Amino acid sequence: MKDVFKKYMNDELKLKKYQMIGIICLIVVITGVFGFIYEFIFYFFNSGMKTFYYRGANFLPWINIYATGSIMIIILTKKYKKNPLLVFLISAVSTGILEYIAGYGMYKIGNALRCWDYNTEILNFLNIDGFVCLRSVTFFGLSALLLMYVIVPFCIYLSIKMNKKTFLIISITLCSIFLFDELYNLVFARIFSLPRAHDVYEKIGYKYMDYYKNN
Repeated sequence: MKDVFKKYMNDELKLKKYQMIGIICLIVVITGVFGFIYEFIFYFFNSGMKTFYYRGANFLPWINIYATGSIMIIILTKKYKKNPLLVFLISAVSTGILEYIAGYGMYKIGNALRCWDYNTEILNFLNIDGFVCLRSVTFFGLSALLLMYVIVPFCIYLSIKMNKKTFLIISITLCSIFLFDELYNLVFARIFSLPRAHDVYEKIGYKYMDYYKNN
């Protein structure tokens, strides 16, 4: 692992196409789940440590914006990974922009629809229109360090050490399951009037925090 990390930091690794595909698939899964866990814990504290809320819009514990942001971070900071401070700053700024655009876009397109509002949350210092705040971008910047110096090298290590077929089957299958869940709730359930994750979890008693109107 140490040797892989050293080569990764020095850009000495020459990964094959199948490795890149598998690595991206794993990162999409890991970071989406990571985002779900973070929000699951945060909103427990935000509720006064009284209630756990199920976050996201899927059946599985995965939130798409974290996966999207992780790929963006890798692209933007790959050349600067020898400078953790720069990785942090670039990631904090870029994910803050992504978060604002995503939040504002949903608000406008969805007729004042939100899935987060920092105006109503704890630790919301320097928040802008409720879509982005200092706490969120700081957390994203710190998470980027975990991504670039732990998660990415670990996924690369797996791609090198595991059998090619096994690595691809595991990574692509996992990613496909999570993306199908997303596609089902985002598209199929709407088109064919099928039960969405929100509906199912509410019926079985989960406290589900989903999109809501901001009056």
